[in-house]
Amino acid sequence: MSKSRILFIFSLILLGSCDRGPLTALEVDQPEGWDDDLALTIPEDLNPDPNILEIELEAQIVDMEIIEGQITPVWTYGGSLPGPLIKAKVGDTVIIHFKNSLPDSTTIHWHGLRVPNQMDGVPGVTQPPVESGGEFRYEFTVDDAGTYWYHPHVNSAAQVGWGMYGPIVVEDPNDPEEFGDDLVLVMSDMSLNVGDGSFLAENAGCDFTALFGKEGTVVLVNGKIRPTLKVRQGKQQRWRIINASRSRYIPIRLRNHTFTVLGGDNGLAEQSEVVGRVVVTPSERADVVFTPMNEPGTTQAFRWTPFNRGFGTVYRRASVPMIDIETVMDDAVIPAEIPIQLRTIEPIDLSSAIEQDLEMTIGQDQTNKIEMGFNGIPYWSMQPLQARVGETHIWNLINNSDFNHPFHLHGYFFQVLDENRIPQWKDTVDVPVGENCTHSR
Repeated sequence: MSKSRILFIFSLILLGSCDRGPLTALEVDQPEGWDDDLALTIPEDLNPDPNILEIELEAQIVDMEIIEGQITPVWTYGGSLPGPLIKAKVGDTVIIHFKNSLPDSTTIHWHGLRVPNQMDGVPGVTQPPVESGGEFRYEFTVDDAGTYWYHPHVNSAAQVGWGMYGPIVVEDPNDPEEFGDDLVLVMSDMSLNVGDGSFLAENAGCDFTALFGKEGTVVLVNGKIRPTLKVRQGKQQRWRIINASRSRYIPIRLRNHTFTVLGGDNGLAEQSEVVGRVVVTPSERADVVFTPMNEPGTTQAFRWTPFNRGFGTVYRRASVPMIDIETVMDDAVIPAEIPIQLRTIEPIDLSSAIEQDLEMTIGQDQTNKIEMGFNGIPYWSMQPLQARVGETHIWNLINNSDFNHPFHLHGYFFQVLDENRIPQWKDTVDVPVGENCTHSR
């Protein structure tokens, strides 16, 4: 069987054809109400200090009409799906007064953010679980621009699948205006009975879902089925895409369009790149500029299309419409020129790096329970990998299983060691089957 190897390096950091009308100038606004159908909840900032964002966030169950005419008891942060948009700027302090009103314990993990260990939200490792009726104060400084998200680390697959996730944006005031207007797109799915809106049982699919993961029956964007986005021809938008799915890989592509990739998980890449498709693995993010090219008065569906991650993942699968993109009958706009050079990312000195292989393995115990881990050891039995502040490590990730699998690190960024990739900082990466890639961090 062919091997898939992911090499990455990280340095440990002490943390805590019709008449279109005239082309107009760039200052023309987006269409009126362009993102209304995709609007996210904005929490109230309790602190008057412009450098501190302080909010209350309650985990609670709320009845919602996700499928028209059907009620689903959604587990939420803050009573909305997705949870409120937490937006700050580089250097801000973020304070979250968290209350758990769920019937089960939970936490908040700040996916991708470099936060003090005691704020990371992993029960039994960084903090006790927040029990039903309990409270916890999260406080940290956001030092890295980028697009992130938050979710629980208690019974994660179930709680995320029931609706517990939300977006985070850390803004860099020096970002070029040419990137366009920000649009945060939280893409996800839910496993619902398409008949009464109730959740499917966690064990639906038995061993297959335990091994492969759970793709929901309903695909959502910002908590909605097939919302509408209004665009103006040529008027660019900066899409901050978050894949909050448990298992679904999401290809970003639109017929007769290209996307300019600015970066992903942890801010801008070193250079921008024009591509026809970007695949966002579960928990990963993509930062792209979308330039609408359709004629005014037309509507095109942005569709989820099956992505072959192995193990029969495209067999008899159909595409699913996710967003209706409506081009308004207004003047077209001359697209802005996106800079090629975005930042400088210095290569890491590998001369004294500590290197080791980590092979993703899948097996079964004596009761046929699925055991996933590394180097033949189930993850719950593994000893922690030892590393010291200031060391540089290269981890060679090897995937000999039958399907791609995402890999994520808490509290650190890494670089993928692949000379064919544009340098950028990552916290999540796909480990494909049958391909070789290099990552650096």
